[in-house]
Amino acid sequence: MMLSNLLQKMMGKGETRSSDVARKRLKLALVCDSLEVSDEVLNNLREDLLDVISTYFEIDRKEFTLDIDKTDDYSALVMNTPILSALRR
Repeated sequence: MMLSNLLQKMMGKGETRSSDVARKRLKLALVCDSLEVSDEVLNNLREDLLDVISTYFEIDRKEFTLDIDKTDDYSALVMNTPILSALRR
């Protein structure tokens, strides 16, 4: 197995099944409902985070993900931001 394939698997990249994507979207929708977070608030938060991170790094905005994971004890905001390079000031 090539190193790039291994890294893609470790990073969660590669092929994803549509059922996996649908399950993840449903899970996010249920968590947002239980936290009373509207789609508008989540989209605004996503854009704000992208704007702030973009002041320091060149990022792949299309690959940015923002999810809320919930357990019995807590809820966590989980963000994945592919960084292309650091911006020089």
